[in-house]
Amino acid sequence: MSDAKFVPDVAPLSLAEIAELTGAVLAPGFDAGLRIANIAALDRAAPGDLSFIDSVKYVSQLRETRASACLAGVRFEKQAPPHVAVLRVREPYRAFITVARKLFPGMLRPTSVFATTGIAPGASVHPSARLEAGVIVDPGVVIGPRAEIGSGTLIAANAVIGPAVRIGRDCAVGAGTSIIHALVGDRVIIHAGCRIGQDGFGFLMGAGGHLKVPQIGRVIIQDDVEIGAGSTIDRGAIRDTVIGEGTKIDNLVQIGHNVVIGRHCVIVAQTGISGSSTLEDFVALGARVGVTNHVTIGEGAQIAAISIVGGDVPPGARWGGTPAKPVKQWLREVKVLEHLAQNRRGSDDGDDEQDPAA
Repeated sequence: MSDAKFVPDVAPLSLAEIAELTGAVLAPGFDAGLRIANIAALDRAAPGDLSFIDSVKYVSQLRETRASACLAGVRFEKQAPPHVAVLRVREPYRAFITVARKLFPGMLRPTSVFATTGIAPGASVHPSARLEAGVIVDPGVVIGPRAEIGSGTLIAANAVIGPAVRIGRDCAVGAGTSIIHALVGDRVIIHAGCRIGQDGFGFLMGAGGHLKVPQIGRVIIQDDVEIGAGSTIDRGAIRDTVIGEGTKIDNLVQIGHNVVIGRHCVIVAQTGISGSSTLEDFVALGARVGVTNHVTIGEGAQIAAISIVGGDVPPGARWGGTPAKPVKQWLREVKVLEHLAQNRRGSDDGDDEQDPAA
């Protein structure tokens, strides 16, 4: 449910426009000109809202919803109340997201927290920095010498852009983010509080103390990457840390120095990737995965949440557990442990029930 105070630039759509946008078929008897200006879950929807259903789990909510329209598969069409305009479509949730993106274009990336256009008073931009036309710079921002920022890019309040950093066009850098020693492509979204390009954790350990290793590499972030709030990406030590095109990184992810992440990977919250590891294209890591040093995870591999990856993973594999291993093997081992625990518990219960006088 949107709130007009927080959601800018709502662009209402008619049912006919929604049908055209999503490829849906509007049920007969409904006004194709009815305008929709909001989206909501079935149980929270009000008149004028659009909702969706793609699971039998929510049929009861569909029957009671107050929504004006609902995107639904064929099997749910007859379950809707008479006042709900059903838009029949093969993938309701995908269609719902397509509509949401059209209704709320201003919610697809961070926006200025000060309603700034151009460079706000209170921003500090070094005279040697080069900003193309159309860059937005909020109050409190610091942009260092020789930095370059492309048109259509937003730098939100109190962000710090270091010397010689280059940021492409149509990017968004969230409030309080710092970016140093980095080259950033086009259409990159970096949410609030990220730390990009700081020292990697590099020390040569010894009996006399830990000798710090200079971190002389960069962070290279390719086009269409999105990085969630509070995430950190260390710059390389002797080679670059690279985030490949189209990769999506959740909140609170730590990526160590020299890591190379391929194209269109998905990395979920609280994951940690240790130095010099490689993720090939289309790898997916669940929440709180740990990846140790110098590991390669092959193209298209998937790692279950809360797993620890200590060795190379083949392309296309599905692994889980600690240490991570093929999912089928991991689940078999879990079943065996459960079986052993149940047998032991039964044995212990039997001992408790013995006659103390025997």
